[in-house]
This record gives sequence, C-alpha cells and structure tokens, in this order.
Amino acid sequence: MTYEAIALLMFASMMVMLMTGQRVFAAIGFVAVISALLMWGDGGAEMAFNSSMKLMKWYPLLTLPLFVYMGYMLSESGIAEDLYKMFHVWMGPLNGGLAIGTIGLMVIVSAMNGLSVAGMAIGASIALPELLRRGYDKIMVTGVIQAGSSLGILVPPSVVMVLYSMIARQPVSKLWMAGIIPGLIMATLFVIYIVIRCKLQPSMGPALPEEERRVPLTEKLKLLSAGILPLVIFFSMTGVFLMGIASLVESAAYGAAAATLAALFKGRMTRKVMDETLKKTLVISCMFMWIILAALCFGAVFDGLGAVRAIEALFVDRLGLSPWQILIMMQFSYIIMGMFLDDTAMLVIVAPLFVPLVGALGFDLVWYGILYTITCQIAYMTPPFGYNLFLMRAMAPPEISLGDIYRSIIPFVMIMTLALAIVTAFPQTALWLPELYYGK
Repeated sequence: MTYEAIALLMFASMMVMLMTGQRVFAAIGFVAVISALLMWGDGGAEMAFNSSMKLMKWYPLLTLPLFVYMGYMLSESGIAEDLYKMFHVWMGPLNGGLAIGTIGLMVIVSAMNGLSVAGMAIGASIALPELLRRGYDKIMVTGVIQAGSSLGILVPPSVVMVLYSMIARQPVSKLWMAGIIPGLIMATLFVIYIVIRCKLQPSMGPALPEEERRVPLTEKLKLLSAGILPLVIFFSMTGVFLMGIASLVESAAYGAAAATLAALFKGRMTRKVMDETLKKTLVISCMFMWIILAALCFGAVFDGLGAVRAIEALFVDRLGLSPWQILIMMQFSYIIMGMFLDDTAMLVIVAPLFVPLVGALGFDLVWYGILYTITCQIAYMTPPFGYNLFLMRAMAPPEISLGDIYRSIIPFVMIMTLALAIVTAFPQTALWLPELYYGK
C-alpha cells in the first residue's frame, strides 16, 4: 500500500469514527497511534509522547485557560449583564435597538472571552428572554444571537487564532490584529441588516414604550459607567501586549486578574461565582488540551508519510488546478466539516494538510487564518448539523423550534458569505492593520 493510500485510509477512518459519535480527541488520537504502531512498530508509540511534550512546552498555550477564565468571571459575576442593561437603555428607543445592542454585547463579550460558546450562553440567557418579552420577532432575534456569538472566534483575543498560530507558526499578535477589521465589518453588516429590516417591518423590532424611555440622565450615565468597565479591561489587556510592555501570556494573566478585581469591586465575588468560573474554565481548557494533543500526534504521522507533499502534487501537477481553485475547494471542505465538528476540531484535523499547502501556493498565512475563521463561522450556522444550531436549540425557550432556528440564520449566513467575499477579494482588509503596526 502506498503512503498516499495510507494517508487517505487514516483520514477516512477518523471521519467514520467521528460520525459514530466518538469524542473528537479519542477519534483523532486513536487513529494516529494505531497507524503509527502498524507502520513503524514500537517506535511509533513515541509519537504520542513527543506530541505531549511539544504541547506542554508551548508557552503561549497558557493564554487559553486565562482568557477562558476572564470571560466566565465577567459572565458569572453579572458584569456582562450590566453591559446589556447599558445597551437596553441607550439603544431601546430605536426600532430594532435592542437587537443592535445585542450585537454590541456579543462583540464585547467576544473581545473578553474569545469563544463562541460563551457568547451564545450569555446571549441566550440574558438577551433572548428580554427581546422576546419586548415583542421582537423570535426568528430574527434567534439569528441575531447565533450570528453575534460567532464573532467570538474572529474578534481578538480569539482562542482559535492562538491554536492556528501554533500550527501555522505565525505571530498571535498579527492574527489578532488581522481579525479586527473583518470582525467590525461583519458586525456592521449585521447592524445594517437589522436597521433596514426593522425600518421596513417595525413590528419585528418595536422601540421601547414612551414611559420606559424616561430614564433620568444620571441613571443612564451610571449604566454607561458600568458597561464601560469590561471595555477598560479589554483595552488595557490588549494595550499592554501591543505596546510591548507585557508578553502574550502576561497580558492574558493581567486580563484574568482585572476581571477578578472588577468582580470584587462590584461586590459580586461569591463562592458560587468562583466555583462556577473555575469549573467551566477547567472543562473548556481540558477539552482543548486533549484535542490539541491528539491533533499533534495525527499531524506527526501525516508529516512522516509525506501526505502534505502528495496532496500538493495531486492538486497542482495531476489535476492542474490554479491556486485560487484549490483555495476555494479548501473553504468548501471546511463548510462541509463544520456541519459535524466544532472549529477547533476542524482546525487540528485539516490544518496540518492545508496550511503548508497554502504557503506553498504563495498565499499569506495570516490572511488565510482570517479566511479560515470566517468560513468556520459560516459552517457553524449551516444546516442540517451546524454546531451553533444545536447549541441554540439547547439554550432557547420551548416556543422557539428547530425549524425557527434553521430559518433564522439564512440572512446572517448570506451576510457572512458577503464578508468572506470582501476579505477574499481585498486581502488588505485583514493585512493592513498588522502591516501598519509592524511597519512592513
């Protein structure tokens, strides 16, 4: 059997195991270890051990639990809820204002946490009940929360980009900066859609009643100050990193400490808050660590087989595809896999294949990281098995059916596709800011 056939068999075996409902890290790691043992004997067993050592020595991975802790601390202590109250008061008088405020909430939550799951949990528990109570169209607001939560993997500090930087060997700071403008473009397109939709159909997003608009200016300013606190934490954390005052890990520790002090300052640091924060942080961090460990082992076996060079020869030499055609095929494959897997699993499964190929084709790996991230956002919301669809179903109230959730994402998937086309056609939307900062 040729090495190309072995690589194809490994990939197919892994996909079959995933479809049977096996845990992602178990499917990836099992196929990798068994393949290594069958091909190289007892020496192949060292691949898993070497991968674990590589993971433990990768210092920037310490940012993962710190960012997750920061996001959950702000959520569990109610500081994120203060942020939504601010948007509620200031944006409520507009048609669709609360939906626009929800997008703003999601952007800031994304900037605090870096995970789409956290944004979904906050939006579904805080914003969704309030929007439904105010008479907002349930299909529109369900789509708003799903689309807004997807910004968590694009707006810095994105945890997924930290993992991509390890695989692609690109600076995390460049990837974070590259995600800022595309993330703001996408959020702005969401807001424009909500404004136009509620302008044409005011009943879909009614403004607050007149009596509820009469909030004293002092109360508005008090809410504004409460909402600014998470922004202060985020900008101070990223500021010390981008200015070179602190390293990536040190800035993440600064953000985690600032979130804890903010909860203490607000008088909301209870034993329950700390227990929930630590428990959720441990669960998410361990999940990521196991997946990365399995993926490193899988990638080492693939690299040993020369599968990357074989795939490059297949696409370029035998099929005669152009670099852009190959890139588009890659993006379609992400969308298909996104129906079954989360963003981290997709990244660690195919990145060892795709990232070297992208570099060999002459594309910028920082720019491709943003394309990958946006494509993952689209895949997350693509029926029938998009990851966000089932998260939303688990968190939504009974009156929102799965059919409602499927219908809700149609306009937002179209908007994300438009944003992907913009970044693809104009790479400088992603590259301008990091090139400006690093003086390229």
